[in-house]
Amino acid sequence: MYAKMIFPLLMDWLLGRKFFLGARQDLLENARGLVVEIGFGTGLNIPHYPPGIIAIRAVDPVRLLPGRLARRMAKAPFPVSFAFAAGEDLPFPSQHFDSAISTFTLCTVRDPIAALREVKRVLKPGGRFLFLEHGRSDSPAIARWQDRLNPIQQVVGCGCNLNRPIDRLVKQAGLSLERLGRDHVPGTPRMLGELYRGIASRRDD
Repeated sequence: MYAKMIFPLLMDWLLGRKFFLGARQDLLENARGLVVEIGFGTGLNIPHYPPGIIAIRAVDPVRLLPGRLARRMAKAPFPVSFAFAAGEDLPFPSQHFDSAISTFTLCTVRDPIAALREVKRVLKPGGRFLFLEHGRSDSPAIARWQDRLNPIQQVVGCGCNLNRPIDRLVKQAGLSLERLGRDHVPGTPRMLGELYRGIASRRDD
């Protein structure tokens, strides 16, 4: 009950707040063409995509709040299809997408390096990976607290990790980091609200 209903409702409300809506808008204005979005959740990103998107192929291993998700997909001004799949095994051909999107997903996937390598595989050469994630603090003191609290967070947050260094994971997966911004969610303890906003690309040099 908690994992299937209460936690998704809480996250849908929290991640739909004004601050997060603005952050999504700023990120997704960089999306182009045919898009794959991993960790689609309840479809909160849909209203923030710019004009000209060809279609979105949404991927998630679960379908959260299906009624709410269906309503958001139906309102999209472009085709949206949904696939039950993990980020580590995307059901798409190589070099297929212009853009890949991840918002508050890499904290939860079982193997983030494998998922990011899949992102690289399905992107066209020069394709871009846009991400908005929370993760490890650049303050050593706060990062130590994140490490201590992470086992509790994994239970309370249904598999969410506090302490993943998102920028390092992106680079370790072979993507080229073009832009990175660091921030924290206003009114939230830094150990919970450290944000990474960035753009990486597939470069086959």
